[in-house]
Amino acid sequence: MQIVITPGGAIRCLYDESLNLNLLGKVQISRGSQVEPDETGQWFADLAPVGGPSLGPFAKRTEALAAEVAWLEEYWLPASEG
Repeated sequence: MQIVITPGGAIRCLYDESLNLNLLGKVQISRGSQVEPDETGQWFADLAPVGGPSLGPFAKRTEALAAEVAWLEEYWLPASEG
């Protein structure tokens, strides 16, 4: 898990359950994307909730989830530092 602590003291990360974030203070969780299949069974990661692109198509849901995490870690998480 990557954790970013902003100069103002806010902590940001991609949520998972490897760390009890409640131990760090008040937690606010918001959706960063949606991973859904289309009518043909191809998978897409829609990053519109954080101003990102739609990624895909992917043959497997796990591929779409991996692309989602990679994009969020590369583009959204570092951008939140300011």
